[in-house]
Amino acid sequence: MYFNKLLDSTDYEIASYVKKYLLENSNYSVKLHVGCDSQNISKHTNYATTVLFHIGNTGCHFLYHKERLPKIEDMWTKLWGETTRSVEVANYLKERGIKVDSIDLDFNSDENYQSNKLVSASVGFVESMGFTANVKPTILPAISAADMMC
Repeated sequence: MYFNKLLDSTDYEIASYVKKYLLENSNYSVKLHVGCDSQNISKHTNYATTVLFHIGNTGCHFLYHKERLPKIEDMWTKLWGETTRSVEVANYLKERGIKVDSIDLDFNSDENYQSNKLVSASVGFVESMGFTANVKPTILPAISAADMMC
């Protein structure tokens, strides 16, 4: 599973990168977040999945993986794709001995937002896989990075 850095065209195998990064920054309190966002643009749906290191109070560092698919019109299908991509990456890391602190979901707990319809199903799925799920209005650093990459 390969990811990229913002200013680098190199493909990084994500588990190896995460292990090395955590080892090199073991003096800091580093939390690992996974998230995904999607946007429909023209005839395509773009997904950006991120693995984000939240480094104490000093900031964040992240890697991303982008996908471009034919446009997904159905909101449920498009947003569920965000959930499954995040869980897939988190499981990939977990299977390689890496602890993921949370999966950030770009869904809102406020019933006034359409994404609220997926909160229960997505949080349930994430938690059934053994991960902690975060939704808005909580600050979601992995989602902020994914949104920027979309």
